[in-house]
Amino acid sequence: MGSLAPVLFVFVLAAALVTCSALFVPKGPHQVTIRTALMLTFAATYLMWMVTYMAQLHPLIQPIYSLRTE
Repeated sequence: MGSLAPVLFVFVLAAALVTCSALFVPKGPHQVTIRTALMLTFAATYLMWMVTYMAQLHPLIQPIYSLRTE
């Protein structure tokens, strides 16, 4: 079944991308805007993936099986 390993692996990947976007954006008049946009993009993408992944692992509504056969 699923484990916590993919969530942690993708978190480390997202953190690395955020760090790279903070360090390697070229200097210029819009450096802060570009940095902020990249960091928010990586954070939002990770959160959306993690919520979707966890919802598939632990659904709120269980399947209902019907024992009736017609």
